[in-house]
Parts: sequence; structure tokens; C-alpha cells
Amino acid sequence: MLKQVACIFSLSSVLAIPAFAAANMEPGLWEVTTESALAKNIPTLPPAQIEAMRKMGVDLSQLQSGTIANKVCITPEMAAKNELPKMTQKESGCEIKNQRQQGNIYTMDMVCDGQMKGKGVSTTTFASKKSFSSRTQFSGNVNGLPINDEANTNGKWVSPDCGSVKPITLPH
Repeated sequence: MLKQVACIFSLSSVLAIPAFAAANMEPGLWEVTTESALAKNIPTLPPAQIEAMRKMGVDLSQLQSGTIANKVCITPEMAAKNELPKMTQKESGCEIKNQRQQGNIYTMDMVCDGQMKGKGVSTTTFASKKSFSSRTQFSGNVNGLPINDEANTNGKWVSPDCGSVKPITLPH
């Protein structure tokens, strides 16, 4: 059960990564929320299982009523790059393909062939340098469990100062 919840939580995180097309983003602290049916279906876990999840590197404190909320730091160097994040099979079990940019809209396909198997597509729209929304759809399976999910991610710029939040590490 813990491995399944960890994989589902990881999938929700992977679905949100395409939103971080650093081009067009104001550097500083961002508040990013991701909603998905997967996140809403994570059962309420007893304290012992939550602690076991933490030991596996999964921070369930970010999960609030089916929404994963994060504070994200974008450095000036990251914001200056005019490129989408690259994700390799080795790092995540997923690979980003067919990255396209048309104005303020970024689209990409995702193919997973690790613990997660399946395909997805993501579209991110920047309303401004301080606001974006992203919709990602994924169909496949995680550890043999069928998954057909859609994640909606919204980001808003909070401050030029990241405070104690470390810069996000995107896959290369």
C-alpha cells in the first residue's frame, strides 16, 4: 500500500513538472498548486504510515484536500533561460518528447516506461510573467494499477525574495 501511495504521489508531481517552463517566469518565490483525482484519492493514512512515507522521501504535508501545494523558488538564471525542462528516462522513468512553444503556450508529450507506464500530454499557458496554468493528462498504470488522470496546476508569483525556499531542481 505504501509503495502504491508513493508512486501515485510521485505521478502527481511528475504531472506538474511541465508547468515549470522557466521562460516567461518572474524570478523569485512562486506558489504552485496541483489538483488531480489521484491526489484526492490518497487515503487518510495513520501516523505510522505517514512517517514511513517521509522515510521514502514523500512529503504528504504538501497535500491539502486533494491539492498539492508547494512554494517554489525560480532563480534569475532559470527565468532567463528560454527553454523547457528536459526530463530523461533515467531520472524519472518518464521522457518528455515533442516540446513545442507557440507564443505564451507550451505543449509537450510524456512517455513513461518505468514503475509508471503510459503516455501523457501537457499544455502550459502563461497569462503573464507572474501567473501560469497547466493541464496535464496521463493514461497508463503505476505498479500495475490503471491510471487515467488529469492534473491542473496553477502558479502565481509571490515575492522577489525566496526566503528559505531553495531553488527548484528541474530534471536536465
